[in-house]
Amino acid sequence: MIVISSRKENRNMDLTILFSPIDESLYTDITSPSSFYKNIHIFGEKMPDYRGAHIAIFGVREDRGTVKNKGAAEAPDEVRKKLYHLKRGAGSYRIVDLGNLNAGHDLNETYVRVSEVCRMLMEFNVLPVIIGGTQDIDYGQYASYETMEKLVSFLNVDALLDLDEKKESSESHQHIHKILMHEPNYLFSYTHLAYQSYLIDPASVNVLEKLNFEAFRIGQMRTNLQEMEPTIRNADMLSFDMTSVRASDAPGNGNAQPFGLTGEEACQICWYAGLNEKLSSAGFYEYNPSFDNVHRSTASVLATMIWYFIEGYYHRKNEQNFKSNDFMKYSVSMPSDPAILTFYKSKASEKWWLEVPYPHGRDRYSRNSIVPCSYSDYQTAIKGEVPERYINMIAKLI
Repeated sequence: MIVISSRKENRNMDLTILFSPIDESLYTDITSPSSFYKNIHIFGEKMPDYRGAHIAIFGVREDRGTVKNKGAAEAPDEVRKKLYHLKRGAGSYRIVDLGNLNAGHDLNETYVRVSEVCRMLMEFNVLPVIIGGTQDIDYGQYASYETMEKLVSFLNVDALLDLDEKKESSESHQHIHKILMHEPNYLFSYTHLAYQSYLIDPASVNVLEKLNFEAFRIGQMRTNLQEMEPTIRNADMLSFDMTSVRASDAPGNGNAQPFGLTGEEACQICWYAGLNEKLSSAGFYEYNPSFDNVHRSTASVLATMIWYFIEGYYHRKNEQNFKSNDFMKYSVSMPSDPAILTFYKSKASEKWWLEVPYPHGRDRYSRNSIVPCSYSDYQTAIKGEVPERYINMIAKLI
């Protein structure tokens, strides 16, 4: 179990002692003033001040949690080589790159360092963007929420479920099981996108269903990716495994699969995640340069995914006050319980939300009582049917 200190003196810790600066070779040839690199502050000669930043990028050079994907520790700098050359996007960038987090003497210490850094950043309302390394690092990402006294909604994008509980299994195949079993339990919901049925033990999916968690096959998503947007909009943290992207688009992975998300679909998911005003941390994992091609195509795909995530962030609309005139309220009479379903539609973005009453005395759920939904949920209610999204949320609240 990770023990996280909540001592206030840690809040202003000098991050320089935890990080290694970015090698000059990654940016010395970049001259364009419109490049991503020229519009952010990086840890070069000195550590940039993260307080007041919107987003803080940092790499985690750690792959001791895997057997099949050794070499993933080299990913952060390869991604930077591609990301830094991209053009800056919209918005007034306040982005820092803290460099690479120094790995601990063992895996658990690395997880603790990741959790401490993420917690410190989030306390200053800075959104951490982690470039791994292997996906078990998200255990540290998740642990950073432990002292925040709120329930967390976790979004995982992966071809596999990583629910293995055998002691001999690698950490990268156990991390979701560890998160589900973590004490104290502050996990409100877990949503898994893009799993591939022929790689998954059906019993693992059943475990998630019994816990009232959600899992969507790649085929379900591809039918209508836009319907996944409300699910993504409900997340507090994102963990994205590059194994979910098909090998033809992202060969740089020891676990690469012939089928999966396209690079464009991965970018669409990242755009939706960036737009999500609830989302407060993101991690991108399992890229391995040693398996990539000579053009470093996977690094380009991942850099573009991060670019779209940041672009989404700078298009956030601050849509949280449902009592304001910025929303249309729709009340739908139902033929049975519940008697009325209440929907909200944003006038600015045209996104939809559904009100779900939380049980009396369960105030800890209050931030989840108005949940993202889609227009199709409203259409379902108009027909006199209770949307599945409502039923699933009630099951979580009981």
